[in-house]
Amino acid sequence: MTMELTPESRLAAHCVLAQQTRDLMDAVALTDVEEGELAAVTAALAELTARLGARARTSPQPFEIAPDGSLRHLGNAVTGGANPHALPLVVELGDRGARAEVVFRPLHEGPPDGVHGGISAMILDHLLGQAVAHAGFAGMTGTLTLRYLRLVPYGRPLLATAEHTRSEGRKTWAEGRIALPDGTPLVEASGLFITPTSWR
Repeated sequence: MTMELTPESRLAAHCVLAQQTRDLMDAVALTDVEEGELAAVTAALAELTARLGARARTSPQPFEIAPDGSLRHLGNAVTGGANPHALPLVVELGDRGARAEVVFRPLHEGPPDGVHGGISAMILDHLLGQAVAHAGFAGMTGTLTLRYLRLVPYGRPLLATAEHTRSEGRKTWAEGRIALPDGTPLVEASGLFITPTSWR
């Protein structure tokens, strides 16, 4: 007898699939198996891709209200549990803004042994946006300025933080950083966010 999945259990299963896909992506980036095994795995993945593509949406999982009343976006490229591209980053919001513990993967490499600068920018852009939204000034990124101070390593625990600094009309500013656990800054960011008139 086949048990009918509830919407929440189906989403949970989707998130498990996404995590398995992240593991697969890491394995693809690091594998050194023989050519024949690469071809066999490629053929198996082609079959699985066809199975998943048999019934597909035109966009990722949308914003929605979770059962606990919180806003979630499982399709988000940074935080989305159902998006294999996402870490996924778990953001904590508080009086000082937004923070997230992060461990980048070898898949995120740019320079040797370091995280690609664009990945750092994506993480900080998201955190800055979370910080201004938490402060009551949700908006779209207008400008994002990054200062790369030191190599951002992958495979090591890091801390990403962001704080709302000021607002003037539809404009809001925030500052953020990615740092080592001891507080040593690796990347610093400044962002200007614009609240669309349709959001006010």
